[in-house]
Amino acid sequence: MSNTVTRPATGPFPEGFLWGGATAANQVEGAYAEGGKGLSIQDVMPHGITTPPTEGPTPDNLKQIAVDSYHRYVEDIALFAEMGFKVYRFSIAWSRIFPRGDETEPNEEGLAYYDRVLDELEKHGIEPLVTISHYETPLHLARQYGGWTNRELIGFYERYARVLFERFGSRVKHWLTFNEINSVIHEPFMSGGIPTPREDLTDSDLYQAIHHELVASARVTRLAREIMPEAKVGCMILALPVYPLTPAPADVVKAMDTAHASYAFGDIHCRGEYPGYLLRFFRDNGIELEITDQDREDLRNTVDFVSFSYYMSICETADPDHQVQGPGNIMGGVPNPTLEASEWGWQIDPQGLRVVLNDYWERWQKPLFIVENGLGAKDRLVEVDGVKTVEDDYRIRYLNDHLVQVREAIADGAQVLGYTTWGCIDIVSASTAQLSKRYGFIYVDRNDDGSGTLERYRKKSFGWYRDVIAANGANLA
Repeated sequence: MSNTVTRPATGPFPEGFLWGGATAANQVEGAYAEGGKGLSIQDVMPHGITTPPTEGPTPDNLKQIAVDSYHRYVEDIALFAEMGFKVYRFSIAWSRIFPRGDETEPNEEGLAYYDRVLDELEKHGIEPLVTISHYETPLHLARQYGGWTNRELIGFYERYARVLFERFGSRVKHWLTFNEINSVIHEPFMSGGIPTPREDLTDSDLYQAIHHELVASARVTRLAREIMPEAKVGCMILALPVYPLTPAPADVVKAMDTAHASYAFGDIHCRGEYPGYLLRFFRDNGIELEITDQDREDLRNTVDFVSFSYYMSICETADPDHQVQGPGNIMGGVPNPTLEASEWGWQIDPQGLRVVLNDYWERWQKPLFIVENGLGAKDRLVEVDGVKTVEDDYRIRYLNDHLVQVREAIADGAQVLGYTTWGCIDIVSASTAQLSKRYGFIYVDRNDDGSGTLERYRKKSFGWYRDVIAANGANLA
């Protein structure tokens, strides 16, 4: 048997592969009180998930201005086009369209803003990939309804999605329902708009909220097919490969149990029903949910593709003496002693991306889309030949090594639609609300204390990614 791998005719990446970048409205737009926008949960999270929410907006919240893409989107999209982007993933701020979330009529000024964004993308031939809800539940829905613990949010979300589909459906062909939907297990306020602190939230209430989100996602998937038959709808999950810390069978089982916590979201989105292992978890932990016959019918509206973020892997062990969570592991787990970590403690594991792609493809047989991957680092602006830039070879190395593993997974047989790097322009971090945790190919002159000119500068990685896109990945080392 030959060991030769036949690659696509266009090189290691398939023809039409969607190269691009990704952002979220609350991390780039700013203009938090302009254009009729209402408050979102992000407007009371000045320090991300590191401190409890505030009562109202505070001046130390960098997201009030963020990197001012609300006013600078024309400039930013032109820079994306200069890199050769085929696709741009962005989110629509729910509270720009429905300021409180429970209105019957949308805010026209918010819709008009996103029309202008889509105009610019079309001008440059960049396809939009739109996230309907990206960690920015309207604050009114969180405070007055209890967030996604309340079944009424399903209807509010459907109304919101219908407005988007009817307004933008002829212009947007790829949609994502919820960002990193599995993160609600660990961050219920940021991910689910649930104001009750996690330690005070019962597992039944948490999983009921998750159920409401899953039903909403499925109903909106069905709605998209009715309104936009040519469009594709995907789920979006936080991918986290879990390795046993040792070969001990107990560690393998522990790793399996942890992996199930994330698999469940993809299994329900792709298979249309609750998996047996999750039902057992409910029984073993006394979790009781209200699931109607209509809910079960709705869940059968499965997604067209699976999108995910990938930043790190974790280990698990059954040994109580080694169950120490890594400093950057928001989703739990213990550090892998064989891996290096970023400045924020996120363990760097390029091969884990190949593992995820193979695993997801074999498990769900749905096209895959890597919609977040990148390195947060403390970049330093320097002058080279009279031009301000960032010599970010560490980012180039990180992205190159991960893309090599995407190439390998494609050769393995995984169907991968595209790759959008996270924070293609510097953004405010979701977890820490810092600007010093930079991801972008474009440096934005703004600092953690709010100072700076907001000027944009191309980093070294800007030219590198432009060349990768132009070569369709054939020049990866």
